Amino acid sequence: MTTTQNDAIYSILDNNLSRIAGIQGAVLLANDGIKLSAYMLERDQAERVAAAASGIASTMKAISREIDGGGVIRQLVEMDDRYLCIVGCGSGSTLIVVASRKARLGELGGETVRAAQALGEWLDTPERSQAPASS
Repeated sequence: MTTTQNDAIYSILDNNLSRIAGIQGAVLLANDGIKLSAYMLERDQAERVAAAASGIASTMKAISREIDGGGVIRQLVEMDDRYLCIVGCGSGSTLIVVASRKARLGELGGETVRAAQALGEWLDTPERSQAPASS
């Protein structure tokens, strides 16, 4: 991923997620579990979160297929001290957002979905090729 792509992803994440009270960070990952970008998390931690959360996302997709539930929109994991919100982005990536328990669930879920939609639109946009030179 180029620096320009990373900057664009970071900008989308920052514009949407900085509004969440208690935001701890986020990871954008490819569906194979590889970290594409991180927001407010150290690199090693972001990679571990991406790998682990990809398993959760895959499990939920498998369960949904088994029960004919359609697409998985959002998954929320509540922990003693944190929330984890997992949302699909476009056709090949997933956004994981970590927030403290200070976050309001409606705000966390809404802003995460908005960020995922913006990322999905951006990631699904094909690169423009140069027009052939006229002779």
